[in-house]
Amino acid sequence: MSRVQLAINVDNLDEAMKFYSSIFQTKPDKIRPGYANYAIEDPPLKLVLFEKPGKGGGINHLGVEVETVEEVREVQNRLSRTEVETTSIETTECCYSEKTEIWATSPNGIRWEWYVKHNDTEQFENIVISK
Repeated sequence: MSRVQLAINVDNLDEAMKFYSSIFQTKPDKIRPGYANYAIEDPPLKLVLFEKPGKGGGINHLGVEVETVEEVREVQNRLSRTEVETTSIETTECCYSEKTEIWATSPNGIRWEWYVKHNDTEQFENIVISK
């Protein structure tokens, strides 16, 4: 199952978690300093919160979480046949997860990520493991 990812900036993580836990009737799957994420089943959504005091309310990025690396490759191959530029497929540690991902940027500057998560980590900032 694929699901859309919505990553947003929030002013106060605790307040945002209270709000999103209430409206989606679930608790975060992962909480770290300045970061929380939810794997919501209904509706299928990966919700990621980035605490950015004074800069809340905006989209950090959008994405699609898939189940396999092959699905990430299929998206990159499909987009490479169009005029949409993507990053190369990379295995990274970012946002407390090891994942294989590609990125594309919309004409309006919205970043989109397609990824498959492999493991949890304690790494927040992006580190490329392999390309």
